[in-house]
Amino acid sequence: MRLPSRCIPVLESELQNTGVFAMNGARIVLTSIGVYERADKLAHELVERGLAACVNIVGPIRSVYRWKGKVENEQEYLLIIKTTAARAQELGAVFAELHSYELPERVEIEIAGGSADYLEWLGQLGTESQ
Repeated sequence: MRLPSRCIPVLESELQNTGVFAMNGARIVLTSIGVYERADKLAHELVERGLAACVNIVGPIRSVYRWKGKVENEQEYLLIIKTTAARAQELGAVFAELHSYELPERVEIEIAGGSADYLEWLGQLGTESQ
């Protein structure tokens, strides 16, 4: 939905007052891994390397997908990776190094709003004050 132009200055000033406007670089990156221990290892590595502020491991989940001409139905673990836009770009190289899949899922979602305090904390990713 496109807002009328007269609404935009009001919305921008409200977002600036909450701190959310300054944190428009927040991202959620999704990936899945078939073995819990590998999901746990990747989550820890991402946080330890300062590439993620937080990683949730959800599952097991069931994934149905087509791979190499065949429909697969597998148990997996979903990783919900909270990061910044800059760090999200670095995840591709780390996934190539650490992810166990030949073609790992890496889907990036821009965070449009949320708790100002949480987004401020997320924005400090990689700093000692985090």
